[in-house]
Amino acid sequence: MVEKYIKRHSFLARFTHGTAAICCILLIFSGIFVFVPAANAWAGPEFTIAMRWLHRLAAIPFILVPLYAFFFSLKGAKHLFCQNIFGKWDEDDYIFAKKFLPYLFAPGKVRMPPQREVKSMQRVADGTLLFAGIFAAISGMIMWLNTGLLPGGEWAIHFSQTTLFVAKTVHIVAFLVFIVFGLGHVYLGGGIFQPYRGTARLMFGDGKVSEADAAYHWGYWANVKIATGEGVSEEQKNDPDPVLIKEAQAGVKKAR
Repeated sequence: MVEKYIKRHSFLARFTHGTAAICCILLIFSGIFVFVPAANAWAGPEFTIAMRWLHRLAAIPFILVPLYAFFFSLKGAKHLFCQNIFGKWDEDDYIFAKKFLPYLFAPGKVRMPPQREVKSMQRVADGTLLFAGIFAAISGMIMWLNTGLLPGGEWAIHFSQTTLFVAKTVHIVAFLVFIVFGLGHVYLGGGIFQPYRGTARLMFGDGKVSEADAAYHWGYWANVKIATGEGVSEEQKNDPDPVLIKEAQAGVKKAR
């Protein structure tokens, strides 16, 4: 069976997302031993020092790769902020937000309205993670600079105790936000339950989504792409999901 696929994410977007995901895992793991007294007391000073430098080293690509993507593709960055994260919500966006929790735990029983390129609650989650990352990066750099960029304390910029206290507080709050929203992001993006099964391909594969999945999740966006043919290709699919395709077709009809 030949099925249409739509390109959803570029290589740069997938590379940036993959780098951030790996760095987040390392930063959360190492951060536990750096910022939780009970953990670093249990692990001992040598292991804690190693985790502190792992935390700092993982922060480098976590900061630099998104910055590179931002300046390399200013048009994409503008689209991300203006159209996706801060895009104006319509009636379907609000309906989706109201039904999101029931849909999250019982997707087969909740009928959702068609969505545009990014779902309303995905915009909230993406925006929260993005700004948490920015605040974590800024506050972390303040604390790092205060002790010196190099292991011997060289290249230090000393800040006031008030600044350090605010930076540490912001860093811990951002850390907690990453854990809460990150788990939800992994749960959905990893395709753990049926409506999102297979969507890991979007960021950890070739960035393509099938016409059926696109219509089911982002009906308005899928209609535009299929009508214009932008980023649309055909592939052989041997194991179609008739239930998902039926639901997708219903979503396309409603979106029209």
